[in-house]
Amino acid sequence: MQAEANGIKIHYELTGPASAPVVMLSHCLAGTMGIWDFQIKALEKQYRVLRYDLRGHGTTSAPDNDYSMEMLASDAAALLDALEIQRAHFMGISLGGMLGQSLALMHPKKVSSLILCDTACKIPQETHQDWEERIAAARHNGMAALTDGTMQRWLSPEFQKAHPDIAEKIRNMILATPVAGFAGCCRAIRDFDVKDKISRISVPVLIIVGENDPGTPVEMSQEIRDAMSGAEMVTLAQAFHLSNIEAAEPFNQTVADFLARQQ
Repeated sequence: MQAEANGIKIHYELTGPASAPVVMLSHCLAGTMGIWDFQIKALEKQYRVLRYDLRGHGTTSAPDNDYSMEMLASDAAALLDALEIQRAHFMGISLGGMLGQSLALMHPKKVSSLILCDTACKIPQETHQDWEERIAAARHNGMAALTDGTMQRWLSPEFQKAHPDIAEKIRNMILATPVAGFAGCCRAIRDFDVKDKISRISVPVLIIVGENDPGTPVEMSQEIRDAMSGAEMVTLAQAFHLSNIEAAEPFNQTVADFLARQQ
């Protein structure tokens, strides 16, 4: 399905019981809504599940300009409005988790709860050049130049060896990412910093992180937890950055338990 929202066309999928509470899912940089394939069956039994391709990803519009996290959060808010959804539980991984924090700050009435997965509340200043180098590599050599390094951060070598079909699917997802969208979202991530603001978020918050996540390590999740009064945090043993895939079963159980308490 396609929706016109915030000046772009957003590709989305809405499944589950029409009268159930909505859970909105937001994916990582260089991903698509397919990142959530391992969560859909577990969620849509009890919830109306809305997942979508972020600006610059999948089959959503990919304008070639710098994006901001506020812009990406406005996309999410506009999609909810276009679908006449007043409120949703919001779950985001990595970039999606950053977007979720911005959405909760900008549109607090639209967010029932937040599930922040393998993400951060601030990108360190010393990594800004790294983001510029990733953009340059993608623009000069395409997404293939970044795929191996991304896979090494996202899934452990053991998981990739044991599940080559899943690893290949994720690899192809990265390769298919529009360079313009990747570059735009890199700039949004590079400039992201809500550390001093997120104490204002008053909805229930669950933080999930893979124990061995090299992209947004456990310390970054602890930083979010410490800045938010009452936030829960769960660390999933041995998982890398895509903890929702590598540790799907405990991830899904953790999410189910949290959401059940919000009803």
